[in-house]
Amino acid sequence: MFKMNTRLKKEVWSHFEKMQVIFLATCSGKKPKVRPVTMLNFKNQLWVSTGTRDMKTKQLKKNNNIEFSIIIGKGKYKGSIRAAGKAKIVKDIKTRKSLADNIPFFKQFWKDASDSDFTLLRLDIKSIEYIRPKEMKIQKFTV
Repeated sequence: MFKMNTRLKKEVWSHFEKMQVIFLATCSGKKPKVRPVTMLNFKNQLWVSTGTRDMKTKQLKKNNNIEFSIIIGKGKYKGSIRAAGKAKIVKDIKTRKSLADNIPFFKQFWKDASDSDFTLLRLDIKSIEYIRPKEMKIQKFTV
């Protein structure tokens, strides 16, 4: 594994849309738990909003290690990004409000940024495995 260079980071980050579905894995005891969630790419940081009583929130309070994966590419040629790191529960109201104002579906689930059932997760990525569309080579690096 090598340190991610600027060009490669820009290439990988170009696949993170403003809002997209990812497959997020958390830990429950010794078992991984994977589910689709909506990830936001906001100000060059990756975020997930969820319910405070959701299982993923409870699991992250015990063990904040995460992985997620996405399929990339258009047409018949696909690649993937697999990222590992930690999810941090964000309590800062200014940050929570900023994200709440930029989540299109926010009002469907929560009243405002101070809603006690709104949990904001910042995904702090430590490593990435990247497969470009049309390639079979896995590139592994730290962020």
